[in-house]
Amino acid sequence: MTEEPYRWLEAMGNRREYVLNQVKGGSPVFAVSLEAGVLLLGVGSGQSKVFEIFDRHALAGLGHPADLERVRQMLIDAAHLEAFTRAPEDVTLRRLVSFNLSPQIKTVFEQLFAPPFLVRLLLSELGATRDRDSLIKVQFDGTYSLAARGLAVVAADPADEAAVEDWLTRHLPATTEPGLAIDTLLLAWRHLAHGDELPEGELPTAKPDLAGLEIEAALLRRSTMRVARFETIPAR
Repeated sequence: MTEEPYRWLEAMGNRREYVLNQVKGGSPVFAVSLEAGVLLLGVGSGQSKVFEIFDRHALAGLGHPADLERVRQMLIDAAHLEAFTRAPEDVTLRRLVSFNLSPQIKTVFEQLFAPPFLVRLLLSELGATRDRDSLIKVQFDGTYSLAARGLAVVAADPADEAAVEDWLTRHLPATTEPGLAIDTLLLAWRHLAHGDELPEGELPTAKPDLAGLEIEAALLRRSTMRVARFETIPAR
């Protein structure tokens, strides 16, 4: 009987190692809070990595497409239920994550005879002003953290994220126009995906070679006449 807790901890460690190995080849995703709104970006081979959730909320993620779709549907259902039982303006990212998404992902992760979610997630909420925006990283075991610098990176290897976030903080001011911000994020993507060196000083104007992959970018626009704030941005 005394061995059971240790066996459970060992099983959790094995599941964590399994998920990290499964998402190792995943393409990084980014979110940055700009004056124009919250920009999300992913690069992939045709399978979606950036999703609208509800009005002021969006999701970017890496991992298995089926699991990303399950997470997307969970968030949409939770957001609409919250809007119905309370009010649309009461739908907040922190409530969606802390009361809905995180507990469900944690429960699945701890069920030893059920497959875990093969995902790493980046969720965003548009505020009335840039300092009211929220970016939250959610892990495959249900743990989550709030990004405090107005930008966030989710990569296959978590150890790579902090250095890229530091670089983006220096090279991506809040006043950057979304199209130019995409170019800077693509430099960071090349570094994470292919090991390209991150430039210092003046950034190169030539666009990085994406080897036939597709750019998926969207902006939660702060000021718009459209009903929906989520707006896809075509690659230039």
